[in-house]
Amino acid sequence: MKGIDLHVWMWSGLEDKRPRTKSRNHTGLMKRLNTFCPTTTHSPLDSVSPPGGRSPPLSPPQSLPPPATALRLSLLLHHRLFAPLEPGPERFSPGSSASFPAVMRRRQKRLLQLSALALCALLFLPNVGLWALYRDRVFDTGSTENTAALDRLEALNVAAVREAPPRIDWHDYDAIKWDAARSGNGEQGKAFPLSDADRVDQAYRENGFNIYVSDRISLNRSLPDIRHHNCGQKLYWEKLPNSSVIIPFHNEGWSSLLRTVHSVLNRSPPQLIHEVILVDDFSDKEHLKGALEEYMQRFPKVRILRTKKREGLIRTRLLGAAAASGQVITFLDSHCEANVNWLPPLLDRIATNRKTIVCPMIDVIDHDHFGYETQAGDAMRGAFDWEMYYKRIPIPPELQHDDPSEPFESPVMAGGLFAVDRSWFWELGGYDTGLEIWGGEQYEISFKVWMCGGRMEDVPCSRVGHIYRKYVPYKVPGGVSLARNLKRVAEVWMDEYAEYIYQRRPEYRHLSAGDMTGQKELRAKLNCKNFRWFMKEVAWDLPKHYPPVEPPAAAWGEIRNVASGLCLETKHLVSGSPIRLDTCVRGRAETGWGHGQVFTFGWREDIRAGDPLHTKKVCFDAVSHNSPVTLYDCHGMKGNQLWRYRKDLSLFHPVSSSCIDSSPTERRVFMNTCDPQSQSQHWVFERTNATVLDHFNRDDPH
Repeated sequence: MKGIDLHVWMWSGLEDKRPRTKSRNHTGLMKRLNTFCPTTTHSPLDSVSPPGGRSPPLSPPQSLPPPATALRLSLLLHHRLFAPLEPGPERFSPGSSASFPAVMRRRQKRLLQLSALALCALLFLPNVGLWALYRDRVFDTGSTENTAALDRLEALNVAAVREAPPRIDWHDYDAIKWDAARSGNGEQGKAFPLSDADRVDQAYRENGFNIYVSDRISLNRSLPDIRHHNCGQKLYWEKLPNSSVIIPFHNEGWSSLLRTVHSVLNRSPPQLIHEVILVDDFSDKEHLKGALEEYMQRFPKVRILRTKKREGLIRTRLLGAAAASGQVITFLDSHCEANVNWLPPLLDRIATNRKTIVCPMIDVIDHDHFGYETQAGDAMRGAFDWEMYYKRIPIPPELQHDDPSEPFESPVMAGGLFAVDRSWFWELGGYDTGLEIWGGEQYEISFKVWMCGGRMEDVPCSRVGHIYRKYVPYKVPGGVSLARNLKRVAEVWMDEYAEYIYQRRPEYRHLSAGDMTGQKELRAKLNCKNFRWFMKEVAWDLPKHYPPVEPPAAAWGEIRNVASGLCLETKHLVSGSPIRLDTCVRGRAETGWGHGQVFTFGWREDIRAGDPLHTKKVCFDAVSHNSPVTLYDCHGMKGNQLWRYRKDLSLFHPVSSSCIDSSPTERRVFMNTCDPQSQSQHWVFERTNATVLDHFNRDDPH
């Protein structure tokens, strides 16, 4: 029996209305089958015409019937074949010569075999036949229509491959070779040898860095290529957006400003520099007026804008951005040096995703001798503590790449060195115009881009050197703006997390931050996420280093020496200050904790100046055995700043395997070989937390 005939025969069986007698067992089975395996609407029988009808157009064959449907059809087939054999008054009588059981067994065996064979044909043969017809019709490669369709498909694939932007090597090898051959003062980023005359205060007074040294270094000086070696092999899109480079300045030194411009033009592909905009924020130095205009005439792409009053760094950047016409805006400070091939890696990330703000690795140009080197730890994520000081934290393993030269996410930028798609910058509202002069703007733009649909990355293959000033050399008009700016950023963007700042900076709580209505409306318009999302999804590793709620300290207050009765003290809470012995404050009848004898042995296992709620950013630091104990900028990375306060009252330094010792006659504090019997090495904190101390010393046998 052909598959199609079997289908028709089965179809007629489904419509058969003849009365017949069913066995009780068979009827019960069919009822249960109908209950658990209802007839599907996509049976293979649906596509079969009744006898004598026209076959419908071929359609893609349906999949094989599910087990429930196949079982139903099998039982139906069994019912039709075996109905004549079931005992009933019309089929068997006691007078019959044949034995019903014997006859039934023989015929049942034959019909059971036929039933199994028919079921196989029912399930497979029609589908195979229909699929063959469908396949031949659809994939008839001899058909002119199908051949044309295949040709069009292949052409589209080829076009897609051809239209994929090619990647190229953007390095300027001639310039690299020329730099490598240079020698002289400061070349290759080497430190300039200083004389006593070079170190006079006058050299720093007007700029916050040694302008005497800067003036003696070439404007085109060479820099060391300190990128990861993989950066030299990286290719970037051939068609990159061009950039307007914006450099704001106020009373900047002549050589440092010009060196910034020279480095940008020397180390950038010309076609990627749309323009360089110098924005003068009301400088009053003569060399920044006519002389600067005349000098910059040699560079057609450089133009100078000038403000009519002191605007401050933030608004000056906004003025430059408003005047820019490049596809990308790149902000730099006025005392920078761009390193080899710095621009293409930034533009490549923006070309890939226009809502990405990208930052170069910021290297350090020493404010004294102008040596060029990486920051401590090099590639790290930007972060902040809850007093809103900018911090750098290690890249967690979850975000580390096999290739360390790959860009990585950063919650917060360092400040003024970044690139952004120009249209995206204005979609975000630019900088908050309510921010005054400088400070806090890096948090505002960082929170905004992450919470409002963008992202931020640091790009290790892009490196720019920056002079970190020894101090700010100019006065801020209208008083200090930093506190006001930070309060404004906290109120607009940080939601309930602003309370953690007020707990540490209570003076911010009632400080006026101006009208913030416009910024809050912008946040609502952009449908920005809340700050809790930022902390959970972007800065999720920050609380490990800077918890919103400070864990309890192990010990704090004065640190008194058992042998002499003198206390540890520092006269100046600045990096490099020595720790010395002096008469304890209590003995001098002084009260309060606002003095140089209050220290905190905190949860980071370092010893910081200040009480637990108001620690300073300087820590006890020791280099090696016999070295003095000094204050140094806290880095939170343990190392030279890791301490143990043991049960024998010694302050142990694991890195040098030494203990803090003292010389009462010299009032000197230094590292020495640990001696549990020496009371000059025994120290008593004013207050201690035994639980925390036990936790710190859990692995220390002493």
